[in-house]
Amino acid sequence: MRLVLQEFLSLDGVSQGPGSPDEDTSDGFTRGGWFVPHLDEEFERVAGTWLGTADAFLFGRRTYLNFARDWPKMTEHPFAGTLNGLPKYVASHSLDRAGWDPTTILSGDVPAQVAELKRRPGRDLQIHGSARLAQSLLAAGLIDELRLAIAPVVVGTGRRLFPDDGAPAGLRLLSSATTPGGLAIQIYESTGLPAYGTYGADA
Repeated sequence: MRLVLQEFLSLDGVSQGPGSPDEDTSDGFTRGGWFVPHLDEEFERVAGTWLGTADAFLFGRRTYLNFARDWPKMTEHPFAGTLNGLPKYVASHSLDRAGWDPTTILSGDVPAQVAELKRRPGRDLQIHGSARLAQSLLAAGLIDELRLAIAPVVVGTGRRLFPDDGAPAGLRLLSSATTPGGLAIQIYESTGLPAYGTYGADA
C-alpha cells in the first residue's frame, strides 16, 4: 500500500483544530474551526474521490478518538460506510482498547509497523489529520503522497504540520486546483531529501 497523508492547513501552516472550536484545544489553542467556512460542494467531491482510493486508515490517538466518537453515528453520510467499514490502525502508547471496529492499535516502534503495513497488498493507507504522527512518518521517509487542502486564512497560532525544527523533505507537485470556497488543493509526491544549492551557481 501507498502511505498517503490528507491534511487541512491554513496559509501559515497550522493544522490544529480545523473542524470546530473544541476539536483540539491542547496547549491553550482557541482558534479552532477555521477550515469550515471554506467548505463547498467541489471539495466534498474531491474528498470523496480521495476516500475512494483507501483500503485502510492510519490515525494518531487524538484524531482517532474524535473520529471514533463521531463517525459511527453519521450513518447517512456518504463517507460513513468507507470510514466505518475499512480496517483502521491507531498509533498510541496509551490506548489499551479501541472501540471503533475494525481497529488495530500500533505501539512500540510505530514507523517499523507502518513500514510493514505498506508491504501489504492494497491501494492507499490514508492518514487523515494526525499531524504529529505525520511528522514522524515524514521524517522516517514513509509517506508517499501528501494531499493538502489549504484554506485562505492566517490562523496566527497553533500547531503546524511543518514546524521550524521539522525534518527536511523533498516534494514534487503532481496537481494543483482551487475550489469556489477558496481552498487550494495541492497534491505532492515525496522524493526523499531535498537538494540544496544556490540559484544560478556554476555547475
